[in-house]
Amino acid sequence: MALTLGPWLKGFPPDAAPLERADIAARGWNVLAGDLPLPLAVLQRDALEHNIAWMQAYAREHALDLAPHGKTTMSPELFARQLDAGAWGITFANVFQLRIGVAAGVRRALIANQLVQDVELAALQSLLARHADLRVVFLVDAVAQLRHIEAWSRAHAAARAFEVLLEIGVPGGRTGARGHDEALALARALHASAALRLVGIECYEGLGASGDSAHDAEYASALMQRVAAVAQACERERLFEADEVIVSAGGSGIFDLVAARMRIDLQRPVRGLLRSGCYVTHDHGHYQSLVQRVNERCGCSDGLRPALQLWTCVQSVPEPGLAILTAGRRDVGFDMGLPQPIGYAPHGASTLLTAAAHWQISALNDQHAYLRFDSAARPAGPAVGERVVLGISHPCTTFDKWHWMPIVDGAHNVVDAVTIHF
Repeated sequence: MALTLGPWLKGFPPDAAPLERADIAARGWNVLAGDLPLPLAVLQRDALEHNIAWMQAYAREHALDLAPHGKTTMSPELFARQLDAGAWGITFANVFQLRIGVAAGVRRALIANQLVQDVELAALQSLLARHADLRVVFLVDAVAQLRHIEAWSRAHAAARAFEVLLEIGVPGGRTGARGHDEALALARALHASAALRLVGIECYEGLGASGDSAHDAEYASALMQRVAAVAQACERERLFEADEVIVSAGGSGIFDLVAARMRIDLQRPVRGLLRSGCYVTHDHGHYQSLVQRVNERCGCSDGLRPALQLWTCVQSVPEPGLAILTAGRRDVGFDMGLPQPIGYAPHGASTLLTAAAHWQISALNDQHAYLRFDSAARPAGPAVGERVVLGISHPCTTFDKWHWMPIVDGAHNVVDAVTIHF
């Protein structure tokens, strides 16, 4: 998807001429030199490349395939990097996101969600008709959903049966069949239906992650035992309608605890699909805390690295101990923790310095961040005009606030860019 970048986009130099994304490196822009207006969300090239390679190697070492969640970034350029690294396909949350992926060249996709709307079923059937090489699998968790899809398929004389995974859920959680008998009854109904083909089993463990390894291991083990039990029961009754069975799980917090249990022993081949998505940029908050436990469990000395930063400028120091930054809720996610200062640079400086430990973001408005600091400490706080770099927590809800992000090298030169399509 070749798209034009220009001054109508937040973070693009307001007096610069539009350009194609592939031409951005030729401009010679440098973020530290002040060539782009702040706030600006920035991707660190080295960390980004490391994370993509690291997670692909992890999946390969565990005899799994990777279908990373595209909803994290909704960036065709990042999809391409993940696929080029060896990902089996890309996971999406709905048909809108799927259409973006298909337009960017994705040809194997998993919609990790239930489809029930007529308009989405029609759009999916249309995509499948236009792209003979496209494979899309989505989730079913109830007979009521199945009956709705059957009624739509009959009314519209659907040409192709939809491929689906039976979702296993947890009490009090999100979607997914709650009990073994309920799941098996649904599997039988799916097998008997001409509108759908049962090709595997799915679950999502991420909402149960606590950061306590003992608790998380017990939780993930119990969930994956339920997945295995349903898969084996379906195999005994010959309910699967594919040469291989897909088993899919894996958020971004405790993916290691489900990865070890996805190769279920069945008579036919099993393809384990790990769906972690936030790994691609990682973060300085929520996932950093969880993945630190992953590193401890797997003995990883060089795991995932934060690749996403938000650069801001100090616009005011209205009172001792308080600096106001030019970024707010419109620019950075805050649903899983406020951003944190990780670096700063005085106006005109050629190097980025480490932020003091006593600097903290205490609140966000739409366009402002409140940076609190100890005015008696040395160094105290940043001055007006200085740049402050923030680390984020939970990349998903920062990506959806931007239409593009530059990729920078270790010297903060803009060497590439990605576009974002929420």
